[in-house]
Amino acid sequence: MTQTFDALFENARFADGTSGAIAVDAGRIAAIGEAARGATVRTVVDLGDTLVVPGFVEGHIHLDTSFYGDAWKPHKPCTAGFDVHERVEFQRQNMATAAPMDERARSQLELCISHGTTHMRSHVMVDGTVGLKPLETILAVREQYRDVIDIQLVAFPQNGILACPGTAELLDAAFDLGCDAIGGLDPASFDRDVKGHLDIVFGIAEKRGVPIDLHLHDGHLLGIFQIEEIAARTRALGMEGKVVVSHAYALGDVSADILARTAEKLATTGVAIMTNAPGDHPFPPVLALRKAGVTVFGGSDNIRDSWWPYGDGDMLGRAMMIGYRSGFYTDEELAAAFDAVTEAGARALGLESYGLRVGAPADFVALDAAHVPEAVVAVPGGRRAFKAGRAVTTDGKLLQRTTRTA
Repeated sequence: MTQTFDALFENARFADGTSGAIAVDAGRIAAIGEAARGATVRTVVDLGDTLVVPGFVEGHIHLDTSFYGDAWKPHKPCTAGFDVHERVEFQRQNMATAAPMDERARSQLELCISHGTTHMRSHVMVDGTVGLKPLETILAVREQYRDVIDIQLVAFPQNGILACPGTAELLDAAFDLGCDAIGGLDPASFDRDVKGHLDIVFGIAEKRGVPIDLHLHDGHLLGIFQIEEIAARTRALGMEGKVVVSHAYALGDVSADILARTAEKLATTGVAIMTNAPGDHPFPPVLALRKAGVTVFGGSDNIRDSWWPYGDGDMLGRAMMIGYRSGFYTDEELAAAFDAVTEAGARALGLESYGLRVGAPADFVALDAAHVPEAVVAVPGGRRAFKAGRAVTTDGKLLQRTTRTA
């Protein structure tokens, strides 16, 4: 009996150098390569011998605090060096005069989707200064776009937990609204109480059965100490593979022996590391961590906000940035940078069904590149992105703004 599929995507080239077709049925990949031929299909799409890769994973972004699409806001330098407390205050000042949050979030979201992002994790402010309103706003935006992108939301205590009365209770309440993960922020330098901060974060994670994604800017041995404490708690609570440390600058400014010791602890506890390869900070050494067995993935972090004016929402461009700043030149190294915005990001976010494989959602991007290394260095535009087998973008432009009303 001849199989019938919803769609057949012909003339695709894959990362392994082979060419073939992708059969899609009910929004999922039903067959790839020769197995996709010979079936009855309702629609045929010619991919024009383009490189087809999985949809990009935006592993760390802030939909609520970007000013993309809003009036330009000049960057304010810190008084002396980089200071998280001061940057948070600048953000508070800028947010007071910003365009409505839902408008800014949609602008940033559409920017990311237009570049081929199909999965995203966004941190959203939840603390005693703002309550749950930002989360409610971003939840509504997520609903509007749920047919074109999958979004995880992290309850993020931008003003600390212990330092901001009422925040612990609000973080817990965020999961009654539909939040997906619990966040944290510099337990030592911001809250000045590593044990107390982590008690709350891991306590909520255990109670609610959710993963953790904790911001950690602290450098040198102070940062390493906190990373090791996070790894120890991860193992003690059996949360291997469900914890992320974002930024983890300390991994980039300690000696090789300390890095190796810490990397081993991260690998054995399954704690993943997110980096955006920032221009003015040491950042985690991607290859050394990968060699040790650590999942290292990428994210844009901030896009045109109070922390810096850069960012374009392009995860392929972010792979190039990670490779450029890491000194990646060989094809193998460039493939590692690409992995950071695809498969590694999917593992870190706990995406159980991802990639160009039978049974996975048909989320993929068609690129004008000969292979993955060229895609990383050239960052080609004019992409075609598909979500569940439906066209989302063509020539790098959204086919529709939203899919649902709020």
